[in-house]
Amino acid sequence: MARGKKRKYTQAHARAGVNTHLPALETWENQYPGYEITIRIPEYTSVCPRTGLPDFGTITLHYMPDKHCLELKSLKQYINAYRNLGIFYENAVNRVLRDLVAACRPVWAVVRGEFSVRGGMSTTVEACYTPRRRQARRGSDMQLYNRPDARGSESCAGWGRYGSRPKHRTV
Repeated sequence: MARGKKRKYTQAHARAGVNTHLPALETWENQYPGYEITIRIPEYTSVCPRTGLPDFGTITLHYMPDKHCLELKSLKQYINAYRNLGIFYENAVNRVLRDLVAACRPVWAVVRGEFSVRGGMSTTVEACYTPRRRQARRGSDMQLYNRPDARGSESCAGWGRYGSRPKHRTV
């Protein structure tokens, strides 16, 4: 690369890892309604698709199961598959949420990625899901609240600091 000339991000960088085949998330039948599950994964690793440098962080899954719960061994295998995958933080968090929702269709879910300091900055990415019935009026099968235009009382931002539960439980 010539001095003073910066490498530009490409569509390949932006899309990296989004549709890569990963191990399936398995589930088991839930026996009790109305409780929450929080799974903290402090050893998440992946690779920056632009620089090739390793990324480290903690991924936290917080969800209320409906008919199925995530099976933890399959979740470990799924998360370990990110180890050599080139994927941006934002894509990783949204991909985990997408795959979690596809596997177990929870009442609601929040995936939070807290990524280690690199270049003097740390990054936190949070993506949220509410069920189809609440979103039918918006015409969406799976509503993710991670876009600036989606802020409001039903968004992650409206849920307050992570750890507080959504105020809207009815579906």
